Amino acid sequence: MSDAVAPAGSGAAGALLELRGIQLDAAAGGAEEAIRVAGQRLVDIGAVDPSYVDAMLEREQSISTVMGEGVAIPHGTNESKGAVKRNALSFTRFPGGVDWNGKPVTIAIGIAAQGNDHVGILSKLAMILVDPAKAEELRNATEPERVLELLTPDDEGDE
Repeated sequence: MSDAVAPAGSGAAGALLELRGIQLDAAAGGAEEAIRVAGQRLVDIGAVDPSYVDAMLEREQSISTVMGEGVAIPHGTNESKGAVKRNALSFTRFPGGVDWNGKPVTIAIGIAAQGNDHVGILSKLAMILVDPAKAEELRNATEPERVLELLTPDDEGDE
């Protein structure tokens, strides 16, 4: 199925984001709950063991994963790599917004990466999300297919 995103760094692991990894109608009372929701989606698609969600919360305690433009990219610690079964992303939209430790967030993109693959994944996501128009479209997306389109790298950026 071609409904998938494979940013740089995904290697032979294949698609990182798939339709079943997208939730557009989540709600959370704060950053911790939002991270749990995004992490549970990674568990549900078989990308990580449940212990990875705790590692995502631990990472947030050491450094904020808010990127700006209403987007956060929660991910686990280096020590949690063993809980990752395959590289994957989850996309969770919080239409009502979340107070992420003082910063407004409407999108949490959960990252599960083996080895150092997270570096390439984070780099590609940053390149996509640095475009305020794309970030706004993601915040307002009502169809999972549109999220996939927006997070698919442009042909000109593929190398």
